[in-house]
Amino acid sequence: MGKHESIPTPAVRRLSLYLRQLEAFQETNLRTVSSKQLGQALRITDAQVRKDLAYFGQFGQPGIGYDVDELIAKLRHILGTDRTWPVLLVGTGNLGRALLSYKGFQSKGFEVVAVFDDDQSLHGQTFGDTGPNVQPMQKLDEVVKSTQIRLAILAVPAAVAQSVTDKMIAAGVKGILNFAPVALQVPRGVNVSNVDLAVHLEQLSFGIGSSDV
Repeated sequence: MGKHESIPTPAVRRLSLYLRQLEAFQETNLRTVSSKQLGQALRITDAQVRKDLAYFGQFGQPGIGYDVDELIAKLRHILGTDRTWPVLLVGTGNLGRALLSYKGFQSKGFEVVAVFDDDQSLHGQTFGDTGPNVQPMQKLDEVVKSTQIRLAILAVPAAVAQSVTDKMIAAGVKGILNFAPVALQVPRGVNVSNVDLAVHLEQLSFGIGSSDV
């Protein structure tokens, strides 16, 4: 078992929220912050903040709080974003092209270095300001193994999502951000994070609908 496997998934997810809020505090030149301040900004109790951070070590000092710069550095190290991760993207439809145009990946430690699509008419094209050329799927295995890419973004139709996933995993991919509206089957040791925009909208519509009843 890995050192973080026993940590509850919600606690791990909240680390990213803490990091974003700390970065916002940093931009206002706030030097120290208490668990109460951090919790109030995120609508989380200060006890939950302390409990979440305690899973990963001892941070802050009683009566003083957390050093903002220091905690940002530690959270980035825990999340693995204190380095730049090469990422591949499969699928250059409207969503894939929008993701390639997004400028926020690199500032957070992620760089899309390879793009693949099975549409021959797209091969050699570039999307985004400085994005890599689109390559055929036949080159995926070679590129992943030669560049040691471990993270992938999947933006393909549901019908082919599993077969593409199998190819990526066989090549060595260990983490997949999945935009396809399908539950992927992956072996132990491979992590999948699903982003289904329709599901999120359904949750919002439910909340609005129930409040209007």
